[in-house]
Amino acid sequence: MLRFLTAGESHGRALVVIVEGLPAGLPVTVAQIQDELARRRLGYGRGPRMRFEVDEVTIVSGVRHGRTLGSPVAVEIANTEWERNPEKWQTEMSVDASDGPTRQPLTQPRPGHADLAGMQKYDFVDARDVLERASARETAARVVAGTLAKAWLATLGVDVVSHVVRIGDAAAPIGPPPTIDDLDRIDADEVRCLDPGASAAMIVAIKEAAKDGDSLGGTVEVVAHGVPVGLGSHVHWDRKLDSKLAAALMSIQAVKAVEIGDGWDVAGRRGSDAHDPITWDADAGDYRRASHRAGGVEGGMSTGEPVIARVAMKPLASLNRPVLGTVDVLTKEETVSFKERTDVTAVPAMRVVAETMVALVLADEVARKFGGDTVAETRRNLDAYLAALHDGPLGPSGTEAPTGGDAIADGG
Repeated sequence: MLRFLTAGESHGRALVVIVEGLPAGLPVTVAQIQDELARRRLGYGRGPRMRFEVDEVTIVSGVRHGRTLGSPVAVEIANTEWERNPEKWQTEMSVDASDGPTRQPLTQPRPGHADLAGMQKYDFVDARDVLERASARETAARVVAGTLAKAWLATLGVDVVSHVVRIGDAAAPIGPPPTIDDLDRIDADEVRCLDPGASAAMIVAIKEAAKDGDSLGGTVEVVAHGVPVGLGSHVHWDRKLDSKLAAALMSIQAVKAVEIGDGWDVAGRRGSDAHDPITWDADAGDYRRASHRAGGVEGGMSTGEPVIARVAMKPLASLNRPVLGTVDVLTKEETVSFKERTDVTAVPAMRVVAETMVALVLADEVARKFGGDTVAETRRNLDAYLAALHDGPLGPSGTEAPTGGDAIADGG
């Protein structure tokens, strides 16, 4: 399996991520990781922190001379605010009990955040004990893990790309899923939208929300190309690929809905217009789907078509004007949540995190199905599997029907 663990708080010394299960021989550089982290920081509507935040990356272990060793990879992301403002954060977030908090505890939990439920669960009086870890800053560590997963997938011909399809009430028209060749054009757009007209409308919506001190949510679409058929499984609920993708994407801070393929829309259609007809591509010697309604997943398994997921992010609950009602946990007096530095929207950044989570799920399934202690061994195992599909009874080279074929057809 491929698995990862993150640690750290938003204003603590650093974030740390450990990734286990990567094969040996995968090229890895600090610059490669920093490039992906930069993609997460940028986008129209981000707050001032993104303009001066720098992700200082240190690969601690698991890589030697630019290649993975097959052992766990540990990466540290230093917090530049910790270094820039030591009087504030190095004491406030100190691990030493003698330092104590330097400010009054935050006793007014913010609606829409983990604050109150976390305070009740862990017997905290200070919301900072919750919000520092619940912060979306944690996603920087995930992006590091996802960078490694995407690099491994790329050696197998799998690419993951995403784009913003909605911010507020401004939405892009439905079109063909983007490919990796579109990535530079998407990243060059201020809101990471492929459609110029929709991009302009999204920027207008962000400006209007900013003027009101408000925030906006939106939707991103993540597409994985080159995913081989058969990742995931139909035999157990917890091995279904679409359920794993949904769980991983729902774990992203502020995400409230996930759909695979056409998701919610197919619920309102007739069956004749809700599924992907199967065709045979004689030139490629392979099965194809005539549409992408299922999002590349049927019965909990990848079909060989692009895997498509859409992720909906709610408007950020931290606002630039204090209007959301709350209660002071000590006095029980009703008040409004405190104002703090925040983004108008983080949807363009969330798309990078969504890419990360999709890549990590797919890489985990690759490790489960194909194994391999080295990058080359995994590639050989995949090639052998694809060759077996080609030469098997369902492939173009197959000449014999499987035993009991009539009974299967009659029963199914």
